Amino acid sequence: MEKVVITGMGTVNSIGLNVAETWQNVVNGVSGVGPITLFDTNSGPSEWNVRIACEVKNFDPAQFMDAKEARRRDRFEQFGVAAAKEALAQSGLLVNQANDGRIGVVISSAIGGMKSIQEAIFTLKEDGPRKISPFLIPMLMPNGVSGIVAIEHGIKGPCFSVASACASGADGIGMAWMMLRSGMIDVALAGAAEATVCAVGVGSFDRIGAMSRRNSDYSMTPAPFDKNRDGLVMGEGAGVLVLETERHARARGAPILAELAGYGSTADAYHVTAPDESGAGGSAAIRAALAAAQANPDEIGYISAHGTATPLNDAAETKAVKNALGQQAYSIPISSTKSMTGHMMGATGALEAIFCVQAVREGLLPPTIHYQTPDPDCDLDYIPNVAREKKINLALSNAFGFGGHNAVLAVRRYS
Repeated sequence: MEKVVITGMGTVNSIGLNVAETWQNVVNGVSGVGPITLFDTNSGPSEWNVRIACEVKNFDPAQFMDAKEARRRDRFEQFGVAAAKEALAQSGLLVNQANDGRIGVVISSAIGGMKSIQEAIFTLKEDGPRKISPFLIPMLMPNGVSGIVAIEHGIKGPCFSVASACASGADGIGMAWMMLRSGMIDVALAGAAEATVCAVGVGSFDRIGAMSRRNSDYSMTPAPFDKNRDGLVMGEGAGVLVLETERHARARGAPILAELAGYGSTADAYHVTAPDESGAGGSAAIRAALAAAQANPDEIGYISAHGTATPLNDAAETKAVKNALGQQAYSIPISSTKSMTGHMMGATGALEAIFCVQAVREGLLPPTIHYQTPDPDCDLDYIPNVAREKKINLALSNAFGFGGHNAVLAVRRYS
């Protein structure tokens, strides 16, 4: 089996418009939470329960694409295109007729163009079907980013997206890893993009009881693993990685950032939104990722938790880690960067994989901010509030989604 390495990374999110800015802010504990500005939370027939989110700020799509094209793309597609361009630039990969069929694109989305769908429904109701944009379908397709990136860069290998709720980004990276290891392709752009901070997105997630409602004092939310956590804060953005076989990367002299050493995927088969409280599915995915990486629990130096700050999820994830790793779980530093970036839905696993690459490269582990009160059901080392210096060789990234989807990636220091 081919060894898979990471040669480029790109991101757009609420605390940074590139990897360098994002990493600096995440290790410094900078929060992206603020009042919602993308739509009016004071309008409508009833008061909004949720008026905060982790919005991407100061993003100008015209820096990454023609202004005319930007108007024809949903916000999630704009984010994905920007992240892919950063990742490709770092990798130094040039696409040409000699290699275009050996490159794949797996940039996923859990939901796709939710805002575009919302606006089209308003248009249909007020002005009729002839006023619906002819670009609506490509704006709402979850596979939109993959298709656009392939077209823009002339990539002709496998091109698709994965929709597995909040595990979409990690599963997409895992699918690319499998294709690379099998020899099907030499290079893949993999990750995810999401933009659900719109009226339908915020309103629907609030209706299932998943959202924090600390609108007036949002300085301490979301609070993953804290006893007083009250739910997630919705985020948006994208994360994209360039993956290559080690042989291909070394042959072209690419900058190798880390090895993508393992991937595990399981299903809870339990409930459409709630996690299995035993953590059995998550623990099975962790064990599968370790087996694929040919690693033991005592080799893990850091776990990037799914850590949404919902009461059920954090407790179930803690059980999953303990079930998979036994007593070793208590000595492994864990953090939830969603305490800063918010929950980027399908894109969250891709961004957190980038954080794992940075952690193994720099020996610096991001904190879980807003952590104040320990919870007896969440009794592991969550790196509270301040980043930690620690040289590590292996990091895991957990991504668990509605529908019982569990995906775990293992990132190893490259040597």
